[in-house]
Amino acid sequence: MSDTTKLPSGGRGPRSASPWSALAALSLGLFMIVVDTSIVSVAVPALVRGLDTGLNAVVWVTSVYLLTYAVPMLFTSRLGDRYGPKRVFVAGLAVFTAASLGAGLSTGVEMLIAARAAQGLGAALLTPQTLTLITHLFPGGDRGRAMGILGGVSGLATVTGPLLGGILVDNLGWQWIFYVNVLVGVATLALSLLVVPDWRPRHAHRFDVPGVLLSGSGLLLIVFGIQNGQTYHWGELLGPVTVFHVIGAGAALLVAFVIWQRVNRNEPLVPPRVFADRNFSMGALTTAALGFTLTGMFLPLVIYLQSALGLSPTDAGLVTAPMALLSGLMGPFIGRLSDRVNGKYLIISGLLGMAVGLGIIALQARPGLPPWQLTPGLLVCGLGMGCVLVPVNNVAMGTVPAGLRGAASGIFFTARQLGAVLGSATIGVLLQARIATATAHAADTASAHLPAYYRRDFLEHVQDRTSQMSGAGTDTETSVALPGRLAHQVQQLTEQAVQNGLTQAARETLIPLIAVLLLGTLVGTAMRRTAPAPASPQPTTHPTSLTTTRKGST
Repeated sequence: MSDTTKLPSGGRGPRSASPWSALAALSLGLFMIVVDTSIVSVAVPALVRGLDTGLNAVVWVTSVYLLTYAVPMLFTSRLGDRYGPKRVFVAGLAVFTAASLGAGLSTGVEMLIAARAAQGLGAALLTPQTLTLITHLFPGGDRGRAMGILGGVSGLATVTGPLLGGILVDNLGWQWIFYVNVLVGVATLALSLLVVPDWRPRHAHRFDVPGVLLSGSGLLLIVFGIQNGQTYHWGELLGPVTVFHVIGAGAALLVAFVIWQRVNRNEPLVPPRVFADRNFSMGALTTAALGFTLTGMFLPLVIYLQSALGLSPTDAGLVTAPMALLSGLMGPFIGRLSDRVNGKYLIISGLLGMAVGLGIIALQARPGLPPWQLTPGLLVCGLGMGCVLVPVNNVAMGTVPAGLRGAASGIFFTARQLGAVLGSATIGVLLQARIATATAHAADTASAHLPAYYRRDFLEHVQDRTSQMSGAGTDTETSVALPGRLAHQVQQLTEQAVQNGLTQAARETLIPLIAVLLLGTLVGTAMRRTAPAPASPQPTTHPTSLTTTRKGST
């Protein structure tokens, strides 16, 4: 069956607008969503103070967003197939914008958590529709350029979050990290209504209710367990139920979901035949590795820049700005290049580039390092990021049949988000463990310069100081009763121990990220060779209507 889009007579419908105008609206929407995955991290201390709450409660502000973003996406991607991707995109944008206003107006942490949950749902509605609409708007050789712009925007948004958040928190207050979404969201909503075509695939999907319940429950339990395991010390949650029981139950539900998808003869939520396309399967794994790295890398970098080197949130964001700028500028260029060369080699080169860049940073990092000396490693990371963000989308989705694009988009973006959740949780747990160990070792070494009577109090003082500087402490700390002649020495030794410990922990935490990127390169080698895209076909026009037809669609 052909995939046909009919629009109002006289060429005045949305489809008569340039597809590049529609791409601008899609890019703005995706920019907001991606920025919000990282912008809150720099505002954690301000949220603790402003809402008069504890760190554990503020952790939920990030956790609930990731949960409600990742879990529903397999289902929300199919809504676009049934009701039209523009309509679901606009609905998600409206929900996200309204929830951002509620987040900015929050007077307590409970209200903020509820608003962030609604933000995540809006993001889950919006995100999968962008890829579906682009594959429709750019069916020929321009798709690589379009993917390049979208990938550049996504990369720019990923590393812009900390900079933008730092500037807003330092100058206007934490509320403005949410208010800025309202301003951009209203403008994007108006633009989307004007220029994005109301294309409806008109696939009469049957919603796989058992699949929705099994996948949603399984992902919810796994993501909850991983994201909040450290909060409960990987032990008991309620009575005899532990974190690992919750993760195990989630895994069992996902196994049941996979079995159901294979035996479901109607219309499964995740059609197994979509994985028959090797490029899509490998692309989903690669984007999961990319999501793991992009989310995980910022936590050790922020701890090193702000806590070990003493930079403000704004200054720390400025240090990473060249990486963001280079990645964003490369997107359109790499998009065009991906139309002409084999995309798998761009992906492999990009992942290797990111691994090399992180390796340079890990080798350079030391206490007292001038921040500008990190620029070469960050630029190499940005170069690699720019090389992989666009081609992985293009290669993964380029050969997916039209009737499977909605499901494929949901799977693809779910893989990215689950990778991000795993990266955030895994690197967070590892960093906290390494901070405790490395700082204790540094403090033990420093205490040798003090009389034995004061060493125990000194070690506790360093531990408290480390908790404060890494964002996990309170406003109180253990004091050391010292004679005047030792007070200055203890202060110097404390700062030295804390900086050495935090730096060492940050360096060591970058190593697993490098390993994940190298595994991603191995996955990339399994992708099939991609042929250059053909030139864009010219649409067939009629004086009273505009119809675009693509053959071979189902």
